[in-house]
Amino acid sequence: MRLFLTEKMNPRRLSRRRFLFFSAIFAFTSIAAWFMADLLWTNGLLGLEVALLVLFVILFAHVAAGFCTALVGLYVINRGGDSSRITATLPSLDDATLASTAIVMPVFNEDVSRVFEGLRVVFRSVQETRRLEHFDFFVLSDSNQPNQWIQEEVAWVELCKQVGGFGKIFYRKRRHSINKKAGNVADFLRRWGRRYRYMIVLDADSIMTGRALVQLVALMERNPHVGIIQTAPRIVNGETLFARVQSFSSRLYSPLFLAGLNYWQQHEANYWGHNAVIRIKPFIEHCSLPDLPGSEPFGGRILSHDFVEAALMRKAGWGVWLAGDVEGTYEEGPPTLIDSAKRDRRWSQGNMQHAWLLTARGFRPANRFHLLMGVMGYVSSPLWLVFMMLCTIHVFAQVTSPLAFSAERPGDYTSLFGFAVEIPAALTLFVFTMLLLFLPKIVSVVSALGRAEEAERFGGKRRLIVSGLVETLISALLAPINMIFNSKFVFFTLLGQGVSWVTQRRGTEGDGTDWREAIITHGGQTAFGLVWGVCSYIISPPFFLWLSPVVVPLVFSIPISILLSQGSVGRGARRLGLFLTPEETFPPYELKRLQQNLAECYRHLSPFEPLRADYGLMQAVLDPYVNAMH
Repeated sequence: MRLFLTEKMNPRRLSRRRFLFFSAIFAFTSIAAWFMADLLWTNGLLGLEVALLVLFVILFAHVAAGFCTALVGLYVINRGGDSSRITATLPSLDDATLASTAIVMPVFNEDVSRVFEGLRVVFRSVQETRRLEHFDFFVLSDSNQPNQWIQEEVAWVELCKQVGGFGKIFYRKRRHSINKKAGNVADFLRRWGRRYRYMIVLDADSIMTGRALVQLVALMERNPHVGIIQTAPRIVNGETLFARVQSFSSRLYSPLFLAGLNYWQQHEANYWGHNAVIRIKPFIEHCSLPDLPGSEPFGGRILSHDFVEAALMRKAGWGVWLAGDVEGTYEEGPPTLIDSAKRDRRWSQGNMQHAWLLTARGFRPANRFHLLMGVMGYVSSPLWLVFMMLCTIHVFAQVTSPLAFSAERPGDYTSLFGFAVEIPAALTLFVFTMLLLFLPKIVSVVSALGRAEEAERFGGKRRLIVSGLVETLISALLAPINMIFNSKFVFFTLLGQGVSWVTQRRGTEGDGTDWREAIITHGGQTAFGLVWGVCSYIISPPFFLWLSPVVVPLVFSIPISILLSQGSVGRGARRLGLFLTPEETFPPYELKRLQQNLAECYRHLSPFEPLRADYGLMQAVLDPYVNAMH
């Protein structure tokens, strides 16, 4: 019996896997395109029809890619897992060898208590593995508020005193915040990178268990030709209804997609920027980010650096793996829909920059596909919007045409996407599209229900079913709202409007979106939905019914956003047993310890909340201890 596998699959076997995967995408897209073309042919293929067909093919291929990933993942899971995964190369951690590793956490005006209490939990967890001598910890601050610096410095000193971390936990404040997070990490690598063999990158909201960290380093030691191993962090600690729904959906549906991704990616996976281990030497030598031609937003510094760094690592011949089955890796998500949109605004510009790199010399086909899917993740929204607007125009043309639905037309006709079409053909295309969209969710729920222990971790079978149904409804409501958000972001980017680097709110912060912010943010969406809905109803009531799943959420986007942002509603859902995840029903020790530490920390800090905003800066001036430390 083989104790471990090679870190690279046989090229012929990998080619067969990729051929099957992309052939399935092509087959599903071809079937849908054939149905759509047949429906369009009923009305004649003119300029508008050709445009609609082209848009439909592009958008359906994007949907089919996600469905085929889940389909392949189902196949892998049902056969007991994929033997060709990076974690299969490490049978046991007991005798695993490690090497010097830096755990780096870039921060920018973050909640100081959350950053250092999270670091305390990670440090203690590594300490309990009795492998602490291999790890050093670095907080890399780009905070641009003087009060923030002082608080971070005080918190660092106190943490080191309490856990004996001097010489193991380091704090670095850059003088000049060049190139944001990527520049912060690059600055660390220039100064101290050659002291370490590996680097594990954490976000300010990341938590990783000591066992997970040891496992990642041991995997790198076991596979000397691997440059990056990316884990799949689970979203935790959400209080609002929005955060809880995102956490539940990610936890329930991700196993299918992760297994599917690993099936065809293998050693050409992607890097997501955090909760990953990196081999430092090749990263320094090959992953320096180039400046793109021109100025922002398309040119200049690369914002979404992680995809590009993975592509550069593969270009240099090093493997990049997705270790979706590594346990003990967590992060927090945005607490509200508006906070999620702010984050997407930043990601949108970064991903659209990748259009420059799709034809970059030396990149592997798999990495070009990753970059393309990153671009499509945002460009698909304005394409859907244009597609539906063209459908509306097409309906108007049909209604005003003297031949529209005339008695000369045989058969039973209705309106689908703006076309006068036969009901059986329209229904077939509709069912086929819905199948690709919702079958992965249904399969995930059924799969969890089939294992009693797994269903119990989600709160029980009945609660799991109800949570899955409500999550599907909420996702359907959010899809049109996010479509308008992303369309606006892409439009702003095309107009040359860049994005500033702002602090991201985390899942445990705040307790709701106020009406003023919601009206300012969603007011345009509401007005757009009202005008579009009224016009579509006047043009054709049947078409309005088809369009209602899009326009109704837009009209009610303000109350939807406010409802989802309420922490009280999220806590109420938890009391009812809705949207529970295994990390809540059976929380790991590290997450319980973090919550306990933060509760105690915030309780002691609460009397100081009304003090001046520059309280930390005053301490540096008036308190001799803080002054000397600073």
